[in-house]
Amino acid sequence: MGKESDDAAPQEYPYFWSKGSSITLPDFLTKYKPSLVQNDGTKPWIWVEGSNRNPDTSESDAAAAISEAAALLKEVSQRVEEIKNDDSIPMRSSKKTGAKSKKDVREKVQADAAEKLKNISIKHSYVCGKWLIFAPADKVDAIWSKIATSLVSGALASTCAFLTKVATSPANETPHHQHVICLYIPDVYDKDAVTDVMKVLLRNHGVNLSGVKSDLYTGVGLDSKHSSGIPSTVWKNTSLLADSEIKNLKDAYFSELNAASTSAAKPNEKKDQPSIAAKKKLIPKKKTQEDDPFASESEADAQEAERKQKVQAKGKSGKRSQSSDIDADADASDKPKTKKKKSTR
Repeated sequence: MGKESDDAAPQEYPYFWSKGSSITLPDFLTKYKPSLVQNDGTKPWIWVEGSNRNPDTSESDAAAAISEAAALLKEVSQRVEEIKNDDSIPMRSSKKTGAKSKKDVREKVQADAAEKLKNISIKHSYVCGKWLIFAPADKVDAIWSKIATSLVSGALASTCAFLTKVATSPANETPHHQHVICLYIPDVYDKDAVTDVMKVLLRNHGVNLSGVKSDLYTGVGLDSKHSSGIPSTVWKNTSLLADSEIKNLKDAYFSELNAASTSAAKPNEKKDQPSIAAKKKLIPKKKTQEDDPFASESEADAQEAERKQKVQAKGKSGKRSQSSDIDADADASDKPKTKKKKSTR
C-alpha cells in the first residue's frame, strides 16, 4: 500500500461517516470537529461519504498506474536536470535563430509528461481525484460542516462529487495552520463535470479553491516541489473558468449571505422594541387637549406648552382689559365737573 491509501476511505474507522452510520450527520459533525481532533498518527482525516458512490478502483489498477507513473517522473526529472546543465540551450529564446530557451524546452517536456500521466490514468482506469480547498483553523469547522452537509443533502449532492475529507489538527500547535479539504470526483479529466462542481463550491460555499489533483498524482508523490517540475494539479481554476466568472460567483454567495444576516437581525430588533416601549410608558405623559395616537411625547409637550401660553395670554389680556376699564373710570372721576351752559336763544 502506497500513498494511494490516503485517498481510500476507511470503512471501519470512527472518523468516517456514511448513511449507514449509527449516528446522524449533524451529530457526527458536532462530535468530530477538525479543529479539535488532533492527529496522533492514527486519525489524520475525518471522512464523509455522499449520496453518490463511486465505483471502486481495484488496487491492482491503482498500483500498476502508480508504478508506471513513477518511472515516467524519474525520466522527466533527469531530463529537466539535463536541460538545466546543457550550455547549448540558451537562457533566452531568439526569434532570429528560432532557438528555444531553457524555460521553453523544460515546459515542453513537462507538458508532454502531464499528457502521458493522463494516458496512464485512463489506461488503468485510475482517473478519480479531488478538488483541493484550504481553510484556516478558525474557520475550518464551519466550512467543513457546510461542505459535508451539502454533499449528503445539498447542492453538491446533485453533482458527481461522492466523498469528502478534512485534515485533522497537528499534534503540535502550528501557527497559521491551514486544513486541507478534499472533495472527490470520479473523473478529473471530465472537464464539464469538474466545472459543475467548481461552480457549486463557489456559488453555494464561497470557498477558495486550489485546483484539481489526480489521485494518481497523490499516489506517485507529485507535489509543487517535485524535481520534475510537472504542475501538481490537473486543472488550475482559470483553466476552467475566467477570473471574472469566479469573482461573480463568489460575490453572489457573499451578497446572499449578507442579505440573510441583515434579515435575521431585523426580527431581533422588533423583539427589543416592546421592552423599550414599555419603559417609555412608565414615564408620566402629559395630556394634550386632543389625544393624537401618532403624536410623540415631544409633540405632546409642545402642544401642552402652547395651551399654557394661550391660557396665560388670555389671562394677561383679561387683566389688561380690566385695568384699562379701571383707569378709564379713574380718569373720568378725576376730571373737574363743569356746568352745562344754557342756550341764549
